[in-house]
Amino acid sequence: MFDTEFFLQQCSIGLTNGALIALVALGYTMVYGIIGLINFAHGDLIMLGSCLALSLVTAVGLAEAGPSATALGILFLVVVCGLFCGLVNVAVDRLVYKPLRKAPKLAPLVSAIGVSFIFMNIGLFWIGPADRSFPELVPATNLLPVESLRFTAKDLLVVAIVMPLMVLLSGLVKFTRIGKAMRAVSQDPTAAALVGIDVDRVIATTFFLGGALGGAASVIYGLSINTIGFQMGFQNGLYAFTAAVLGGIGNIPGAVVGGLVIGLVRALGSGYFGERWTGAIVFAILIVILVFRPEGLLGRRTREKV
Repeated sequence: MFDTEFFLQQCSIGLTNGALIALVALGYTMVYGIIGLINFAHGDLIMLGSCLALSLVTAVGLAEAGPSATALGILFLVVVCGLFCGLVNVAVDRLVYKPLRKAPKLAPLVSAIGVSFIFMNIGLFWIGPADRSFPELVPATNLLPVESLRFTAKDLLVVAIVMPLMVLLSGLVKFTRIGKAMRAVSQDPTAAALVGIDVDRVIATTFFLGGALGGAASVIYGLSINTIGFQMGFQNGLYAFTAAVLGGIGNIPGAVVGGLVIGLVRALGSGYFGERWTGAIVFAILIVILVFRPEGLLGRRTREKV
């Protein structure tokens, strides 16, 4: 017999986790959309953001603060970690990726993998080899009147932070001057430069925005999962990259759709088939979709530039 409440519970978990995956996926898709680089270091950048968030929580004693101070503290963490990850991303672009702009595509790709290992070792030095507990600043109390379905304050926090950030990013890209410049550089960097657009500035802005979103995701991850480790960036980055590819890499709405789909598939797969089959199910669906629609769910077919 079909259990409707169990199905709805798994959908709630999937959409909440999918929103967080989508936030991480935006960092991948923005950078790829501008310069065609798959920034494999993005997941480990988020890990560094979580390390900073844990250090700040410990330093200011946020775990012992009252509800009002905790809310302000969470906002403080999102802003500081967002700035930190954004600036680190810009620095990596200037030091590593920018000198390789005109190099063969394999060179920046391998460099991104190298940066990922550097970040991972910094995280190992920062918090050690063992997983660390993140203080439970947000209670896991059920907000629904029925006990058979759970939607906790942590789930609400994820939705309340992630969704506005996605809307703001979409509005920035569509309606602001820098957003129009980003779209112009994405279509043709040479033509954009000829009409007076500072291409390097646009690329740096893109890296900063992608890193800032990753910094926000690092705080939300710590608050919702309550465990961080120096290897957490690999798995989270892998699922987020998969979401970006599934939705159509380089496409911002596609990254959001891909993240939600991945979140739902993971939750439903774990609930009905077991956790060990979740990864296989996710990637099997990805392969099937890309076989029949290589550009992703919302991507467009484009001719290769030569």
